[in-house]
Amino acid sequence: MIDVAPNIHVEESELEFSFARSGGPGGQHVNKTSSKVVLHWTVVESPGVPDAVKQRFLQQYRTRITEAGVLVLDCDETRSQHRNRELVVERLKGMLEAVAKPPKKRVPTRPGKGVKKRRRQAREKHAQKKQLRKKVDY
Repeated sequence: MIDVAPNIHVEESELEFSFARSGGPGGQHVNKTSSKVVLHWTVVESPGVPDAVKQRFLQQYRTRITEAGVLVLDCDETRSQHRNRELVVERLKGMLEAVAKPPKKRVPTRPGKGVKKRRRQAREKHAQKKQLRKKVDY
């Protein structure tokens, strides 16, 4: 079981791992062994994740989720299949931690006097620059 927060956990049985040959450096070892790990996790069917967290997760990571609602993550950073598996699970845990707490509501505020003054000065300086570019009529 992967514990992310007190109310968020993912069972190991929900995760589906597949393995493939990894690319990049490593020589003959890379050509012979399947060290790349691909993780498949169906987000919408996970009972250990609250609905609000699921919605935030689906919204934030919509480019990594298939139309069937399956998250696909892969890792081929190391030459070890076991280490790559640990890394991909840590990545999933980090993604869930990122959406675990709800975003803060924005409190609308008004700009202060200093901000208004600097904005006005910038506009006046820009207008003066434009005036200096005009043709002079003698």
